[in-house]
Amino acid sequence: MLTGACLNFVIALVHVGIVVGGPPAYIYFGVTDLADLAAQGSPIPAAATLILAIIFAGCGLYALSGAGVLRRLPLLRLGLLFIGGVYVLRGLIVILDLFRLIYGAGYPFRQTAFSAVALITGFVYLMGTTLQWNYLRPDIKPA
Repeated sequence: MLTGACLNFVIALVHVGIVVGGPPAYIYFGVTDLADLAAQGSPIPAAATLILAIIFAGCGLYALSGAGVLRRLPLLRLGLLFIGGVYVLRGLIVILDLFRLIYGAGYPFRQTAFSAVALITGFVYLMGTTLQWNYLRPDIKPA
C-alpha cells in the first residue's frame, strides 16, 4: 500500500508540474486541446489538471490509510478496490499502445510508459488490498 501511495503522490506532483510547465507540458503529455487553451490564457487547463492532482493525492491518502499510516478513511475496502480497478482499466490501454508502437509511425513511447505505470499502479493497489483484506475490516485498525 505504501508503494501505491508513493506512486499516486508522484503522479499528483507530475500534474502540478504540467500546470507549471504550461502548453509545452500539456503537449508532451499528449493533451493538445488543453495546450491550445492554456496558450490562449484559459484557466480551464490549470483547473482541470489541479483537480486531477488533488484526486491522485486523495488516492494516495487512501493507500496510506490502507497501510495503517493514517486513520481509517470511509469505505476503505471499496475505495481501494475502486482505485485499483480504475488504474487497471486505464492501464489496459497499454495493449493498444503496443500495437500503435509496432504498426504506427511516430507514436511516442512515453504514451506506452504512461499506460504501463497506470497498470502497475492498479495491480499494486489490488494486490495490497487483497493482502490486507482481513485487516481492512471496519472494526480492525489496518496494519
